[in-house]
Amino acid sequence: MNLRETAYAKINLALHVRRRREDGFHELETLFAFVDAGDELVATSCEADRLEVVGEFASALTDPFDNIVAKALTSLPHPDGLCVTLQKNLPVAAGLGGGSADAGAIFRMIRDAYGLPDDWHERASKLGADVPACVESITHIGLGTGTEAREVENDVSGMAVLLVNPRVPLSTGPVFKAWDGQDRGPLPEGTARDIAQAGRNDLRDPAIGLCPQIADVLAALADTSPWLAEMSGSGATCFALYESRAHRDEASQAIARLEPDWWQMVGVLR
Repeated sequence: MNLRETAYAKINLALHVRRRREDGFHELETLFAFVDAGDELVATSCEADRLEVVGEFASALTDPFDNIVAKALTSLPHPDGLCVTLQKNLPVAAGLGGGSADAGAIFRMIRDAYGLPDDWHERASKLGADVPACVESITHIGLGTGTEAREVENDVSGMAVLLVNPRVPLSTGPVFKAWDGQDRGPLPEGTARDIAQAGRNDLRDPAIGLCPQIADVLAALADTSPWLAEMSGSGATCFALYESRAHRDEASQAIARLEPDWWQMVGVLR
């Protein structure tokens, strides 16, 4: 058996933080979208589960046994052991749901090979708030802590996307802690394009306070005249959407000339 999956990079086209909850989490309204690129996973049958991490950002995952991929394998029944190789192409602590996307890819692998248990959504939620969204990896609205899904008309599919990260890791916890607690209102109504265009990311300003380079990335993206440029999740990765791949590629080249050390990834929205 040879299973292959892409762990699609997650971006938040809008992220409204409504309130702090008594359990310490935050009540969110977000528009999830997924890029057709990300980490790559390959799994083969073996006697016992095993994980090997390779790729540009492999060194950022210091303990493979504490990796969310290993936890995803443990959380799901499968009759054979799986030897998984994770090619870590996405930066860690970057607002792209990288670990959650990796776990989502494991769920899809096991679904395709063996089927998932009926309570897979609950098992995914226990691994992380973004994991259920990353199992399906389709554009939708996330409510609650992000685990509750609501359908939305996906009229952004196929839009060209450019991801840029200043190579500064930014943990989610401190960004949420720096949020000012002000409810600025719900997600707007409409299609995915409507929501993305009229929405906002309430974590952008607190993230910039912790990582000023985010403002530089957003300014550089804005200079490329995208349809939309925003920070994803809690940062520090930012994205820009374009109506054509040619426009996206020109923007990517311009930013590479401006800041050759910044990380980039190009793709289209699923």
